[in-house]
This record gives sequence, structure tokens and C-alpha cells, in this order.
Amino acid sequence: MGKKDDRVYVRGITSADYGLEGERQRMLKAPRVVKGKDQEWEGGPLHWNKTIICPQTVPAQTLYMHVEAMAPGAHSQKHGHQNEAMFYILDGKGYEIHDGKRYEWQAGDAVVVHAGCVHQHFNADPNKPARMLVIKTKPMYNFMNLNEQGLVEPGPQGPPFDPDA
Repeated sequence: MGKKDDRVYVRGITSADYGLEGERQRMLKAPRVVKGKDQEWEGGPLHWNKTIICPQTVPAQTLYMHVEAMAPGAHSQKHGHQNEAMFYILDGKGYEIHDGKRYEWQAGDAVVVHAGCVHQHFNADPNKPARMLVIKTKPMYNFMNLNEQGLVEPGPQGPPFDPDA
């Protein structure tokens, strides 16, 4: 057998401009406040996401934060991902199904989705929307090339829901 090739486990950052001081200066120039009202909603028609903080928008290199809004009685897609997530429930009441087990929540609760968990979010109120703040360590997982995410079942379709209503 021939000589083994060297392996690269983490991609190097190579540039004459890169260094701790250069990175510090980049971070100091980046915005410290992101106006949620200026960010666009994505998804729909019954389950919407609005990215607030990610490595492309602010100096946070390991955090990702978004807001979710679900129409009355709606639910999200059923999916799984390697990164953990924490949901802080802003408005509404509902439940999660994590690996087949049901967990109830309401405004003021925090919900943890463990890495590798197949899960789905449900708004149990037929008359009011549910909103939650979601914080993830997704950028760190992406950096380590642990970015597996899979759709198990798509979210429902229905008349469009205005997430700002």
C-alpha cells in the first residue's frame, strides 16, 4: 500500500488579513442591535420563521436566533436536526411531539429540543396564534460539518396566515 494522505479535520482560515485583531475589528463594526421588524418572514402559509441573529448579520459566531409564528390550530413540519434548540414561548399554548412523546407548553415556558430528536411543534389554540423565540447553536454545528437536517413530514397547507397580525 502507498503512503496515507494527510487528512484535514478543520478547514484552515488562510488570509493575510485574518488574525485576532482583524476579527475583533470586524466584530466591532458589526451591528449590535438587529431590528426584528426589519427582518423578513419566510415559510408559510401556516408556520412562519424570521431569522434575527446569525453569523451573516451580527458578530455572533456560534448562535442562531429566530422567531416562529404558527396560525391558530396549526403545526410545523415534522423534522430532525443534529443541533440542539431552545424555544421560549412568547404567546400561545400548545405542545411538542419529540420522538413520539408529547410535551405541553404555554407562554412563559422554555422547551428544549435535544440533538437528533425527531420533533414537531403544535399550536393547540384554535383561535390564537402561537409565537416563540428559538435559539440554536446551529452555526457551530455547521462549522463542524454536522449540519444534517431532515424532513420527515411537510407542514400543513391552508389559507395564508399573517404572522404580524
